[in-house]
Amino acid sequence: MLLIVNVLYHLLFLAKLAATMEKTMLELISPAGSPEGVIAAVQNGADAIYLGFGDYNALRNATNFTYDEFGRALEYCRVRGVKTYLALNALAYDRELPLIAERAKEASKLGVDAIIVQDLGVMRAVKQAAPEIPIHGSTRMSIHNLEGVKMAAAMGMERVALARELSRKKLAYICRNSPIETEVFVHGSLCTSYSGQCYMSAATSSSANRGMCREPCRFAYSTGGRTTSQLLSLKDYCLIDYISDLETIGVTGVVIEGRARRPEYSAIVTGIYSKAIHKRKPPTAEDLRALRSIFSPHGLTDGYYTDRTGAEMFAPREETENDADSTAFSTARKGYLNGEYQRVPVWFAGTIREGKRIRIAVADDRSNSTVMYGPVPEAAFHLELTGAALQTQLHKTGGTPFLCKGVKAKVDPGLAVPVSVFNDMRRNLLAEILEQRKVVPDRAEGKFTPGGHAPGRDVPPVLTISVMKLDQLSDGIEKLCPHTIYIPAMELDFESQLLRGMMDNEDINVAVSLPRVMHDNERKKVSDILTRAMEFGVSDALVGNLGQILFVRGHGMNARGDMGLNVCNSEAAYVMRDLGLKSFTLSIEMRLADIRDVAKPLDAEMIIYGRLPVMLTENCIVKSVTDTCTCDSSSGLTDKHGAVYPIVPEFGCRNVLLTPKKVFMADKRPATSALGLWAERLSFTTENAVECVAILKRHMGLGSYSPPGHTRGLYFREMD
Repeated sequence: MLLIVNVLYHLLFLAKLAATMEKTMLELISPAGSPEGVIAAVQNGADAIYLGFGDYNALRNATNFTYDEFGRALEYCRVRGVKTYLALNALAYDRELPLIAERAKEASKLGVDAIIVQDLGVMRAVKQAAPEIPIHGSTRMSIHNLEGVKMAAAMGMERVALARELSRKKLAYICRNSPIETEVFVHGSLCTSYSGQCYMSAATSSSANRGMCREPCRFAYSTGGRTTSQLLSLKDYCLIDYISDLETIGVTGVVIEGRARRPEYSAIVTGIYSKAIHKRKPPTAEDLRALRSIFSPHGLTDGYYTDRTGAEMFAPREETENDADSTAFSTARKGYLNGEYQRVPVWFAGTIREGKRIRIAVADDRSNSTVMYGPVPEAAFHLELTGAALQTQLHKTGGTPFLCKGVKAKVDPGLAVPVSVFNDMRRNLLAEILEQRKVVPDRAEGKFTPGGHAPGRDVPPVLTISVMKLDQLSDGIEKLCPHTIYIPAMELDFESQLLRGMMDNEDINVAVSLPRVMHDNERKKVSDILTRAMEFGVSDALVGNLGQILFVRGHGMNARGDMGLNVCNSEAAYVMRDLGLKSFTLSIEMRLADIRDVAKPLDAEMIIYGRLPVMLTENCIVKSVTDTCTCDSSSGLTDKHGAVYPIVPEFGCRNVLLTPKKVFMADKRPATSALGLWAERLSFTTENAVECVAILKRHMGLGSYSPPGHTRGLYFREMD
């Protein structure tokens, strides 16, 4: 027995060593939109899958799992060494948080490996309900710089999915300096807007941030007399040629998009990427044909990674399927339903001694082990058993998830054992290891306790304004004395007499607004402006991304939260307080009733006037169409109903797409004034200086201005 104990110790040591070494390889994360999708991904080499459980995730239209299906899927993956990540990455309202917390608790009990979140309130609820579950930040958090990763780490996240718009150089800088793990999107459909910063679907019917995107970027639009379906429609992303490069720069995991697609898609694409990662095999011509012809007939792009944005990234969306596709799907389906991908490493040790019962031990990479005894070997008359023959028999693990990585054999000479004995012992040993791998790890269980109601201010809210251009301000604005004026960092003119006059006005607080996207290589330009702004007397900065909070504080300024932080529940408001923000802006996707009920543990602001930004794009839309950067003079995009979406330039030669109609709530101020807000903001975008004065007067009750064809936004509307 002592010999077997020593052998097992040796096997377990080898298993742990192997597990440590394998962690340096890229983790391949595949989509699983159904129970069959789980099998398809796992049997084609996925290291992890992501799936939905219940209604609250970024793809509520997918076939999300029932409780029983979810439990079976997790067990199926667990015994095969595949990690499972639960997608709870959608924005939630207060009434939904208790159920989401319960879902997280159930998932933890069933053994899920991590939970993916977008909403900071959901994160807070999950951490309370399932305190030991790892949290991963979704790409919908729009984290695109190192400061954002550091903030995510400070909030307790163990991994972050970085924005898809980052180039290789920018990714390398973040990954090599990141305090936590990083994920990079490598294949599938691309959103035109930064993920989490698209409100275009919500502006028409249903929210992308709530998992119900109608994909308006795939619709046809016209601009400059041209009508086409590719003005906002990007090709599918494909980084199959850069797998080794991603590993070199320190990426932890690579993600394939496609939970809404059929299981055969996950099978084929996962298999191609698995070969590139695990076997170091580049894609074959047939692999590339599958990626291009079957799944992406509209084309593939690597434009963000290679830093080659522009017209070549766009193409009309085509959904086709031919007989060749059907054959590929049928072949793929047969493969994953009938095969077993061998990935779980095991080590055997066998001892065959004269006059002693056969002893065989096995151990896996999770410190599971077992020993089995067989019959006493007989004397050999013709063919004696050798150590090499024993190793051959124990290596035969085909048809199981196990892959024999080594055999330690001690065999006395002159003995014989029927092959059937070894087959039975090997089969029973692996069955026992399989049972041991089903065990769900023990985790602490908590209770979600809402932060409590904080009604906010009981006095009428002040008026604030934001401008896109400095020339939208005038003496007329200064005379009306709005409480705060937000001016874009790049528009600050420290020589402007008008701006100096406003700075000297004790009734006006001049604040700087930061662009929602600011890559690490753009940081210095904005940093220099903030330094001058502080010297100029500006003390507040409006931030729309987690990656800007530490940045602003580093300049000694107060951070105020903008709409890009997507605060739409009380728990997220408490996170804003805990992060030290001076105020926060409520999501533009909320109804007034929801805004009223959200706790306001710090000053809260809402936008009550203006064209709302519904897309934030890395690509310059106008230049992609006209080959000329003329955003300032562009008429925008016109949809099939004749509605015009203005396009305005953004810092870094990016674009912001605005709503055709302006939100107008001046006549609803009695209702908005009863919501406990600190401030109501007028967002000036395409207005000239005269219009800005007239609009501000109307909201102060001093005029009768009303914009033609205005809207109430989503404030009075039910929305999915």
